Amino acid sequence: MRRLFRLWRFAGSDIKFLFSMVRRPDRPRWLIPALVALAVFGLEPFNFAIPVIGAVDDFLILPLLIRALAVMASRGGVEQFTPRTRDERVVSVQ
Repeated sequence: MRRLFRLWRFAGSDIKFLFSMVRRPDRPRWLIPALVALAVFGLEPFNFAIPVIGAVDDFLILPLLIRALAVMASRGGVEQFTPRTRDERVVSVQ
């Protein structure tokens, strides 16, 4: 159960990374269609037809796909996303 919570915690940071990649001009061309396909997969009506399978894909497969997209996007020739610390945002004026 801990691994599942850890997977979702990583998925949150991966989603932030993917949305920051979408705003960049040097993003991979396949990123936006892949994110649209991922959103359709997460919201598909098959989840409502068979609730057990819908829960499995929402809680297990979806974060794995988010993680895989983030890894592929970071390997796509774009440097790794590192959020800046508070000290790096401070600008000193003399």
